[in-house]
Amino acid sequence: MKKYLDLLKEHYEAMDQRTRLHWGVALSFFLLVVILFTTLNERISVLEKKRKARENDLVEMMTLKQRFQSAKLSSQRFAGRLAGVRADDSPAKIIETIGIKGTSSKVTPLKGDERGGFTEDSAEVKVEGLSLNEAVNLLFRLENGSRPVLVKKANLKTRFDNPAHLDLTLTIALLKPAPQGQR
Repeated sequence: MKKYLDLLKEHYEAMDQRTRLHWGVALSFFLLVVILFTTLNERISVLEKKRKARENDLVEMMTLKQRFQSAKLSSQRFAGRLAGVRADDSPAKIIETIGIKGTSSKVTPLKGDERGGFTEDSAEVKVEGLSLNEAVNLLFRLENGSRPVLVKKANLKTRFDNPAHLDLTLTIALLKPAPQGQR
């Protein structure tokens, strides 16, 4: 390495002043270009990191937007179902309107709860002698009907005398808007 430095020193001393000046200007210009490219490269990498972070934020925002729209649609459906509730509606009346009765059915009213602006009109429903298809249809119509009904508990048993039929015991609650004075 020392040999090369000595050789470089000899060449430098052998040059005239004007050539040294040109080489010095060229070397300083080269160093300036290297510094500029290094600075630009660092700036580009910082901007690239920002772009990737913003893309990730945008993807997250799009996911949140879809979840918000889904929740808003669900809320609007619930509000529509809640608006359809009349004062004389009850779980027994809803079970009657569905029309799935089995061999026998019994509706026992339970104490309702008050929750955040809603009152729950609860009842225990026992329906005997249903086929599996009728039981599924009953649950589907309760949960997706025109009135907001919650199925709190469901107990499904096969009948001893006929295993193709089932006994269904449900605890359901019809949601009604609370009277204005109770909110």
